[in-house]
Amino acid sequence: MDVRRADERYPGGDAAAGIESRHAFSFGPHYDPGNLRFGSLIACNEERLAPGSGFDEHPHSHTEIVTWVAEGELTHRDTAGHETVVRAGDVQRLSSAAGVRHVERNDGAAPLTFVQMWLAPREPGGDPAYEIVRGIADSTPYAVPEAGAMLHVRRLAPGERTAVPDGAYVYVHVVRGDVTLGGEVLGAGDAVRITDAEGAEAVAATRAELLVWEMAGS
Repeated sequence: MDVRRADERYPGGDAAAGIESRHAFSFGPHYDPGNLRFGSLIACNEERLAPGSGFDEHPHSHTEIVTWVAEGELTHRDTAGHETVVRAGDVQRLSSAAGVRHVERNDGAAPLTFVQMWLAPREPGGDPAYEIVRGIADSTPYAVPEAGAMLHVRRLAPGERTAVPDGAYVYVHVVRGDVTLGGEVLGAGDAVRITDAEGAEAVAATRAELLVWEMAGS
C-alpha cells in the first residue's frame, strides 16, 4: 500500500488565468520516470477553475478521460460535436481514440473543482466517443472496459465503513473528508495505491467522498 499525500502532488496550471492544478503522476514539466502510471491510470489531476476561466481547445489521443466534478459546473465542448455541462455527481468520459480536441471551461458564477483521471486503453486507435452519466449512485460502478478498469464512487457518513474492491491494482482518491484505510488517516487530496488488494476497508471519520479505481493486471 503506497500512500501519496495531497501536498506531494506536482503543481501546475496558471494562477494569473484562474487555473490551479495538482498532478498525482508525472505530468508536463514535472517528469518523474518512477511515477508514470499505476495499473492503467496515467493521470489523476485536481483542477480548480475560477469563474470565466478554463482550458482552451487542445488535443488528446489514445486516452480514456474520466471527469468527476466536486463542486461547480464544467462546460465541455469537443470536435466530435458534443457540448454538455457536467455537474457534481455526474461521470463524464471522453474516449480520445485516434484523436479529438476539446474545451473545458467554468462558465458559471461559482468556483469549479473537478478531478480528471486519464487511463491508457488496451488497444490504441479507433473513433472518439463521449458519454455522460447523470447522478451516478454509489451502488453502480462505472466500467471503462477499454482500459480494463472500473470506477466506484463511495459517499460515506461519519463512522461508516466501505469495502475496497479486491484487484490487481486499486487506486483510492479522497475527494473530501477524512477516512482511515490500512491504518493510515487520509484527508482530501490524499490517495492510496494498492497492489494485489484483498480485504481492505475504508472507515470515514467525517462525511467523506472517495473515488476508487479497480483495475486489472497486464
